[in-house]
Amino acid sequence: MPHVSRFPRRGRTLSTWAVVAALGLSAGLAGCSDDDPPGDLGKRPEPSASQPAPAPNAPNVLLITADDMSIDDVAHMPALQALIADQGVTLTDGLAPTPLCVPARASLLTGQYAINHGARTIKGRTGGPKAVRQPQRTLPVWLQGAGYDTLFVGKYLNGYGLKDPTHIPAGWSDWRASIDDSTYSFTETEFNANGRIVKPEGYSTDIIAEMSRESLEARDTSRPFYMWVNYVAPHIGGPRESDDPSTVFADDPDAQLSTTMPAEKYRNTMSDQELPDVPEMWRGTKGSLWFLPDHSANYKAAMREVNQQRLESLRSVDDAIASTVAELKKQGVLRDTYIIVTSDNGFMVGHNNRMGKVLPYDNSLRIPILLRGPGLPKGTKSDLPVTNPDLAATIASLAGAKPNRPIDGTDVMPDLLKQRTGQRPIPISAWPVKGGRVPMYTGIRYGSYTYVVPTHGPEELYDRSVDPGESRNLAKGPRYRAVLKQLRAWEAEYRNCSGDTCPKEFQKLS
Repeated sequence: MPHVSRFPRRGRTLSTWAVVAALGLSAGLAGCSDDDPPGDLGKRPEPSASQPAPAPNAPNVLLITADDMSIDDVAHMPALQALIADQGVTLTDGLAPTPLCVPARASLLTGQYAINHGARTIKGRTGGPKAVRQPQRTLPVWLQGAGYDTLFVGKYLNGYGLKDPTHIPAGWSDWRASIDDSTYSFTETEFNANGRIVKPEGYSTDIIAEMSRESLEARDTSRPFYMWVNYVAPHIGGPRESDDPSTVFADDPDAQLSTTMPAEKYRNTMSDQELPDVPEMWRGTKGSLWFLPDHSANYKAAMREVNQQRLESLRSVDDAIASTVAELKKQGVLRDTYIIVTSDNGFMVGHNNRMGKVLPYDNSLRIPILLRGPGLPKGTKSDLPVTNPDLAATIASLAGAKPNRPIDGTDVMPDLLKQRTGQRPIPISAWPVKGGRVPMYTGIRYGSYTYVVPTHGPEELYDRSVDPGESRNLAKGPRYRAVLKQLRAWEAEYRNCSGDTCPKEFQKLS
């Protein structure tokens, strides 16, 4: 019997966010910013009878991503802690090599660094879904080839649906994706539900959570599944509320600020939360191309409100994680499922005197990654460096899938299962948010070191073992000559690496 959605739908309207897109407005570093009769929410297509059989005992895999969730945020998510961290592994050195929405998500689709998959930024010729090279050769396609049922719910790559809102990318058995730019309205989100445009009532995070449960209920139970659920929170979005802070500061004209929208039931529930008490808070990085002087008191107060609303929006994501785990338990498949919870990139809320991401600072590059599943040790932590491309490579390996493009990432599951750890150089890079083929910087992240080569400035080096806030550029210090020599060599070697030429094994500083 066909699955019928519990969601009512409304006729399509032109939202405020579509108007914003038409005017070409951008959130800069802080963001990545039918009238058919009512019916069901897009029935999933019938599974193909010719799909290959999966390998025996192939596990299910659930990937949950939050948009712009930072390493500091997870401490305020009790369900995430109890259901994932306490039941599995928390990675303390998860990394987004290109810390921006589109490139990070494209890495999760391809297992490649941005230099290779092509989607390096948000807009322009190298931005959005159209920039992903070989879109027929992505993780869901590989998994379908391994006999998997593949399910997608939530936000896809920025810009999805602007030209063709009914397009379904290759490889997905069940598709329920938000359509830009309605994605960034938490109360007016439109979705492409298996080729049908729908606009359910409610708060975006709650809708995505409910869609996730529906998709799991409607899945092909004769096959293992891969599901990617992509929440928008705590990314900036609207509509604007009465207690939102000002975005313009007469006493601080260079200040940048935008905020998200929590669910009404969680509004002001985190009003007692101050900004993270970390060394880099409101401290510009001396000797850096991106140094900013001190901000005004008004701006700092507004940033506290921004952080509060981000945490409040994540309470709904935390609820959604709990409901999805409960559904897996109800279906009797929780023990056979690997669950990975992560973010596309990190986020700064006053860290290094900045708001946003993209830049090569720790709170921009570092992402939370928490995993549970068969064989993983419970309640443990690991400092194994794991990137967005590594997650794609690991998922493909778990499924016994065969990638049909060079993979830059590496399967980290053997190390996690055996609790091995070590360091390897991770190439980092970023391009201008609004497009451009010339990078802002390239570099290497290795253990406590971050080495940065800005395109338009002198090299930078940070050692978090002695300067956890990355407040001083140590590149000119004589003490670091040997370290710099090695990091420079790695940067030159791996800047344009591809596939097997990318670093995958543990390495030591010479």
